[in-house]
Amino acid sequence: MLDVQVKTTAPATVAYVSMRGPYDQIPLAMGQLYGWVAQRGLKPAGAPTGVYIDDPQVVDEGAATWEVQAPVDGEPAEIAEPDGFGIKHVESHLVASVTYHGPYEEILPAYHFLGGWIADHGYSICGPSEELYYSDPATTEPDEYMTEIRFPVAVR
Repeated sequence: MLDVQVKTTAPATVAYVSMRGPYDQIPLAMGQLYGWVAQRGLKPAGAPTGVYIDDPQVVDEGAATWEVQAPVDGEPAEIAEPDGFGIKHVESHLVASVTYHGPYEEILPAYHFLGGWIADHGYSICGPSEELYYSDPATTEPDEYMTEIRFPVAVR
């Protein structure tokens, strides 16, 4: 059983890259995003996040829309470049979350658990799911990955 937390996130300034297609592009997108951040002299300031705009149970993964975000220090100006990279400010929001330990390929039951908990506890999902990645896959074994799964929620 997973421990669900309902909390308000802190506002953040993030660099991002918007993507479309299969999720196996995530490592490449993260590398490109952190390269883009370094080229602009920005300093990363926290765990990277995947925001999954399309529900993979509704939209074919090959056509899925998603975004990788990297929190950055300071208050750089918002920009949106034609190639999908940019900087934006993310407002605080209420989320229900669980921390999952294990390989990404086995994360789906944690999503189902969290979705059921949300429905059973008087909340409704009001935005795309988010994953915060606390482990570096280059230096961590898959069974030891730590990922926070979050859904923006509202009280019903």
